[in-house]
Amino acid sequence: MDAPGPLSQLKVLDLSRLLPGPYATLVLADLGASVDVLEDPRGGDPLRQMPPQADDESAGFYALYRSKRSFTLDLKRPECVAAVKRLVRHYDVLVESFRPGVMDKLGLSYAALSAENPRLIYCSITGYGQTGPDRLRAGHDLGYIARAGALGYGGPPDGPPMQPGVQVGDIGGGSLFALVGILAALHERASTNRGRHLDVSMTDGATAFMHLHLAARLVAGAAAAPLARGAEALNGGYPGYGVYRCADGKSLAVGALEPKFLSGVLEKLGRSDLLADCYSLGEGTARARKILEGIFASRPRAAWLSLFADADVCIEPVHEGGEVLEDPQLRARGLFVTAHDAQRGRDVTHLRTPLQLGPFAPRPPPTLGQHTREVLSEAGFTADEIAVLG
Repeated sequence: MDAPGPLSQLKVLDLSRLLPGPYATLVLADLGASVDVLEDPRGGDPLRQMPPQADDESAGFYALYRSKRSFTLDLKRPECVAAVKRLVRHYDVLVESFRPGVMDKLGLSYAALSAENPRLIYCSITGYGQTGPDRLRAGHDLGYIARAGALGYGGPPDGPPMQPGVQVGDIGGGSLFALVGILAALHERASTNRGRHLDVSMTDGATAFMHLHLAARLVAGAAAAPLARGAEALNGGYPGYGVYRCADGKSLAVGALEPKFLSGVLEKLGRSDLLADCYSLGEGTARARKILEGIFASRPRAAWLSLFADADVCIEPVHEGGEVLEDPQLRARGLFVTAHDAQRGRDVTHLRTPLQLGPFAPRPPPTLGQHTREVLSEAGFTADEIAVLG
């Protein structure tokens, strides 16, 4: 029999919505934690209605809510707020993503819930944090990375910043730093027997992606690199570190940053004469890039992958669409796992979260309020009390 996951004794109460909080609690669930999601009975997490749909159900919701339980309480009703205060006595971690002040108005602030359970770790994930002049400002991922400088650092030097296609602020700045904070607080609690409030700002977290560049600027001052878009070593300045379009419209990621790798690339291309220009960050660099663009555009991607197949030079295909699902390395690592969903009568392939520290036996995501009676009963609520809360 498989051993339980490393967090199998952890109980998580999730009041968050959409992506940052639910992805953080998905990782906890995949590591064995018991995650109970408190949803509004009037529709639940808006993610439930978002496209794309699979059999009249949100595929995104399915992906983020596997292995979790759903129960519903109307937090506009005082008796339901009182029920949450009673419930938190049975949980280790609470995750919420309301704007600052909302939980306080509901009567569910950290102070209020810590009084019920001093060991509670209370994680708040917001766009700009619980403090500061913009703490109540509305936002989305694109705005968070814009404020952090990460958006403005990518793209061509003579064009607008390049919008990433993934949620860097939500996942990188929010979910992952929430997980770091939760696990650190759990470690601290083992010795103090006290929980704490974690204030996770997605904008703060997004600045971590600029750490090498911003920190160097802070240390070196005006003598440091100017943080110029498309003109520095790692954001498009070096021809040996960038993306090149091929004859068939597909692309290659050329990550030959160090001379040993770039020399190998240029040797294969018959252009070893370009090595010095590739590191000049001047007119020679622009000329070298133009030449390489022409070379890579002359043949389809498959031909280049064949040419470099036996060369250790940091060149990879840029997967687009569903190509990533067929990547042999990712498949060998077990990132795509098919499991039967008996509740829906079909097989579903899941994308595992990256840390594989225990068995992966995903349970299907819950229908809205599916586990309300179960969750409340486990916390000691009687049938009559549950009926009043419904």
